[in-house]
Amino acid sequence: MKTDLVTKVSLVDDHIVLRHALGNLIDASGSCKVIHQFNNGLELTKNLHRDNMPDVIILDMNMPFMDGYETSCWLHDTFPEVRILMLTMYDSELALIRLLQAGVKGFMKKDIHPSELLFAIQSVMEHGYYYSSHTSSKLAGLFRETQIGHSPLDKILMDQTELAFLKYACTEMTYKEIAQKMNLNPRAIDGIRDNLFHRLDVKSRVGLAMYAIRHGVVSF
Repeated sequence: MKTDLVTKVSLVDDHIVLRHALGNLIDASGSCKVIHQFNNGLELTKNLHRDNMPDVIILDMNMPFMDGYETSCWLHDTFPEVRILMLTMYDSELALIRLLQAGVKGFMKKDIHPSELLFAIQSVMEHGYYYSSHTSSKLAGLFRETQIGHSPLDKILMDQTELAFLKYACTEMTYKEIAQKMNLNPRAIDGIRDNLFHRLDVKSRVGLAMYAIRHGVVSF
C-alpha cells in the first residue's frame, strides 16, 4: 500500500451510535475515510459494488438478518481481496478459528482504544492481518501438544455437519426434527450428539446450547 493513499473503510454494525462514533474517529485520522455505513450484513450484500469497493470492512459479530460470520463467508467468496476486521466479544478458540476460516484478518473488542483501532486498520493494510497479543496467545495455544500428543485444536475443530447440528440443538426442534432438517437418519444424529458430548465435555442438550452461545456459534 502507498502511504499517501487514503484507506477506504466500510462499517457494518446495527448499533447506530457506536457506528457513527467509529466513523467520526476514522474520518478524523486523515489516513482513512468511511465510504459506507450499513446496519447489517444483508444490507451490505445488497449495496456493495465493485465500482466503489472499500479496502477494509469492519464488521460487528452480532447483527440481525446476517451476522458477522455469515457476512465474512459471503465476502470471502465474493470479494476475497477486501480485508475484514471483526468487532466481537467472542475470543474463544472455536470462535477465532471459525472466523479465520471465514476470511477474517483481525479481531477487535468494542471497547478498543482509538489509537489501537487505527493501528489495526493500518496493520491489516500493510501486513494483511491484525492480532492483538491476547489473540496471538490464544491462537498459539491451539497448536501446543499435550503430553499425549494432542493439541486443543483437535478438540474444538468441527465440520459443517457438526456446526449445523449444534445450531439446531439450540432451537426447540426435537432430535427427530433435526434429523429431517439435516437429511440424516436419527441414528446419525445420535452419533453426532454423543460425539460432541464427549469432545466438548458436556452432558446434556442444555450443555451443548451453552457451549454454542459462549463460543459465538449462535447469538440471541
